[in-house]
Amino acid sequence: MATERELSDFLKSVEKRAFKRSLFHVRDQEAALDIVQDSMMKLAEHYGDKPPNELPMLFQRILSNSTLDWFRRQKTRNALFTTMSDFEGPDDEGEFNLLDIYNADNGEAEQSAEDHTNRKQTLALIEKEIQQLPARQREAFLMRYWEEMDIAETAAAMGCSEGSVKTHCFRAIQTLSKVLKAKGIVL
Repeated sequence: MATERELSDFLKSVEKRAFKRSLFHVRDQEAALDIVQDSMMKLAEHYGDKPPNELPMLFQRILSNSTLDWFRRQKTRNALFTTMSDFEGPDDEGEFNLLDIYNADNGEAEQSAEDHTNRKQTLALIEKEIQQLPARQREAFLMRYWEEMDIAETAAAMGCSEGSVKTHCFRAIQTLSKVLKAKGIVL
């Protein structure tokens, strides 16, 4: 049984990665934050009494399901309603950006300005290309390499076979490798 402290520590450890993963899927910061918060609440309410070693798998599954639910709601909402935001211009560029704060926490102050700029540009390019991946490939790739889940855990969280996870990851890596190599980036 996870203690309140263990549950809190777990949620703190996954919040930034979960936000980033959700943002890759929904491409909307507010929606991504809502999805992550809802997922955390569901985990705490329904599975807070589970052993600490089960929390990562449960959270990943809840996060995946919450993201799918968001897409279903959006599809229904868009079919039924037109919102006023459809008629507004582009958002302000000066808004608070959690991703900028997160990137600043990774020891970038020690880099030269040129290294910092190159790193930012490379990360932006990689993130852009990850967003271009098909949904299942992107989900498998992020779980395996962003969340560092093994194949069995990823398969359980995605609700598919281990072979499917391997295929999705292989295709994602191949696509990313080709695109980045064509742009002169070799990792």
